[in-house]
Amino acid sequence: MQLITADICDEHRDEVQVLSHDYKSYGGVETCHGPIVTIKLDEENSDLISMLKEPGEGRIAVVDVDGAFYAVVGENLMKFARDNGWAGILINGYVRDTKITRTIPVGLWALGTCSRKSHDRKPAERDIVLEFGGVTFKNGEYLVADHDGIIVAPKELLDIE
Repeated sequence: MQLITADICDEHRDEVQVLSHDYKSYGGVETCHGPIVTIKLDEENSDLISMLKEPGEGRIAVVDVDGAFYAVVGENLMKFARDNGWAGILINGYVRDTKITRTIPVGLWALGTCSRKSHDRKPAERDIVLEFGGVTFKNGEYLVADHDGIIVAPKELLDIE
């Protein structure tokens, strides 16, 4: 099923949230959709690695690091996402290894790139409400991304089984 963000926004303008234009695509696909799973990191990504090693089942990981200037995802995490069936990753932060991440068929959006990663081990919080880019993200809601942008909507609006 092809979901088109502009059509969804036209049909459900008051029920759809539109992510700000600050997020750029760094993955191998720009069009995907799936249920949201949230995780809040404090720079370091060990808990995200564990999450991406779980069965993705077409879900989209929404990751908040408060825009910290460290790479959260690179080639290795994208390979975990691909191998475990994740549709995409949206990060309120930065990525690296983009020459390779663009070849992996998983959606990846972030604020930009950064060559370094954090090495400080700090615990994450999973399955919590996150807010960034003008959108509130909740587990189970749907993220839809295409060349026009990224939106979030309740699943029932999208007529998905």
